[in-house]
Amino acid sequence: MPPREAMLYIRQEGNRVACRLCAHRCLLGEGQFGLCGVRQNLDGVLYSHVYEEAIAAHIDPIEKKPLYHFLPGSRSLSIATIGCNFRCPFCQNWEISQTRLSDGKSGIQSRHLPVKEVVRQALLSDCESISYTYTEPTIFFEYAYETARLAKESGLKNNFVTNGYMTAEALEEIKPYLDAANVDLKFFRDESYQKMCKARLQPVLDSIQKMRDLGIWVEVTTLVIPELNDSEEELRGIARFLAGVDRDIPWHLSRFHPDYKYLKSVNTPLATLKRAREIGQAEGLRYVYLGNVWGEGEDTHCPQCGTAVIRREGLWVKSNLLEDGHCPKCGQTIAGIFTRSLPFRF
Repeated sequence: MPPREAMLYIRQEGNRVACRLCAHRCLLGEGQFGLCGVRQNLDGVLYSHVYEEAIAAHIDPIEKKPLYHFLPGSRSLSIATIGCNFRCPFCQNWEISQTRLSDGKSGIQSRHLPVKEVVRQALLSDCESISYTYTEPTIFFEYAYETARLAKESGLKNNFVTNGYMTAEALEEIKPYLDAANVDLKFFRDESYQKMCKARLQPVLDSIQKMRDLGIWVEVTTLVIPELNDSEEELRGIARFLAGVDRDIPWHLSRFHPDYKYLKSVNTPLATLKRAREIGQAEGLRYVYLGNVWGEGEDTHCPQCGTAVIRREGLWVKSNLLEDGHCPKCGQTIAGIFTRSLPFRF
């Protein structure tokens, strides 16, 4: 398909363009690609090469995102294109995220999947939301934006699974259509972001705060990597920051396994994850979960009386006792989006 003119950029002298989509804010000369590898300056116009070009489209439980306080137990149609604006050597979706058109070839064959077809498939599959996930949704913003807008009109909700490196302008643009996001907060040290991701910490922190200010439901995931971000100091820093934004932000602590270019480490010990959970709870976070370790820390407990209001087995909800978003035992409000939408049906 021909490229689609991008959103969120400014034309400058000499056929240059300034991209305003992500925090890299790339300044591109004629023919240059952004760091994402899929947005290109052609004759002074910024284009996206991945509009309606899906590399993945699957139906997932919403818990896979992971989103535990956003329509728990529901199905979500998940879509992605190639590309990412990070360079993480431990990426666990590297086959598609680290593929870039700027390298001269995509390496993987995408398929044309129009916006209307994405929404149609979601409705026909009894999904309650569309997830923009697997790779970084910011870099296929135009595709996500148009899909989210049509999805919202059709009664579906939308969520991003993101590294949080978008600009405030991008968040404000998509805010009317974006209901929730899971933000991957990888480190709490700027030097680690620079070394491992070729990015910076502060824009991610700013995005988390901005999403909450805009009324977007936020959950945060940290992939706990031995000897990289598993120190008590760093974990406590993350937990303290999140609690300062909103104590109701669920924090997902995911187990690492060696992948892609980062093979020198080991699987995260369960004891490390449990200690991280203790740190999160001690800093005031009401909902802390363990990921990639089934049977350990998946249930949602009432922060007031401790009742297990949602029980899970892996990615599947086994029971949901919530009564209009409240604990059935003590009446405590459980933070999140639990109201089912009623999508239009074909």
